[in-house]
Amino acid sequence: MGVPTRYRWLLHVDLDQFQVSVERQRRPELVGQAVIVGGDGDPTRARQVVTCASYEARADGVRAGMPMRAASKKAPDAVFLPLDMGEYEAASERVMDVLRGFGDALEVWGWDEAYLGIEDRAGPRLLSAADVIETARSIRRAVVAATGLDCCVGVSDNKQRAKAATGFAKQAVRSPEAGEEQRVFVLDDGNWASLMNHRPCRELWSVGSRTAAKLSAAGIDTVAQLAAADRDDLTAMFGPHQGDWLYVLCRGGGDDAISDEPRIAKSHSKARTYDTDLTDPGRLHEAVRALTEEVLEQVVAEGRTPFRVGLTVRTATFFTRTKMRKLPAPTTSLEAIAAVADDLLDAFEIDRPIRLLAVRLELLDPE
Repeated sequence: MGVPTRYRWLLHVDLDQFQVSVERQRRPELVGQAVIVGGDGDPTRARQVVTCASYEARADGVRAGMPMRAASKKAPDAVFLPLDMGEYEAASERVMDVLRGFGDALEVWGWDEAYLGIEDRAGPRLLSAADVIETARSIRRAVVAATGLDCCVGVSDNKQRAKAATGFAKQAVRSPEAGEEQRVFVLDDGNWASLMNHRPCRELWSVGSRTAAKLSAAGIDTVAQLAAADRDDLTAMFGPHQGDWLYVLCRGGGDDAISDEPRIAKSHSKARTYDTDLTDPGRLHEAVRALTEEVLEQVVAEGRTPFRVGLTVRTATFFTRTKMRKLPAPTTSLEAIAAVADDLLDAFEIDRPIRLLAVRLELLDPE
């Protein structure tokens, strides 16, 4: 694998309400209606969650990750639709094909987002902000023309700040007064402090709830307060790697490298939340076996070989534990892998009903 190239300008492209937008292409009558996509589309079934909600549904308080039953209470008149993975993957690939026609490198981060490197830091070109903004607008027009899907584009000098810029663009789009030009947003040294300093640390890329809580316990609640913190204090609190990263992040710094090489998965997993809690040991072993077969089928189809097995168990009380075990030797034998998965299940002290199981296979590198 080559060394990722560093860029002076990076664009973060984020497709608006992606799954909902794809569904509306098939059913134009859904435009303007509250639409919620998730699971098999049945909001009366337990343990299904929202994957994507239209802006109309979000206005009623519906959010991705929310249980479908809760979403149906907040938006009882919404249209509920099942996930269609194949259709979303095909739509995403059409978008990425368009993006590959722009910039110097494309790094895909999922169905609905990607980063584009526009100007190599070591290259001879020097693009102005106006040039890059026009490129971003051209990308938006090209994506809409080729796929019918809309997107927002964040412009900056690193990935983290470009993604934050896209967030500001998406906020503007939700405003009735939003114009076309607001779907492209630039976040750089000139406006970073005025837009970010008063915001909670949680709004910084990669700052999760635990990190934010730890910062808050130290009297650091806003980006400005984090920027004022002593670097040595941060490394003492979080360790050298994360402490240094927070010191850079709150000042608008980040990763300016783009790799257009395909990501190689280190593992694959399959998880299932069951409609009815599992308590019978026989059924639990059957469920683990079924998940093992599913994930192994995917691994074998990719020509990969597992060397370690992981099993996650979540009880009805949401207590979650994971155990890992190395295989005696790397193998694609179902019987050998299933035997280790069974041993892992037996190693748990299961004294409560089980609502979720997940099997993960860690993989050898392709070479």
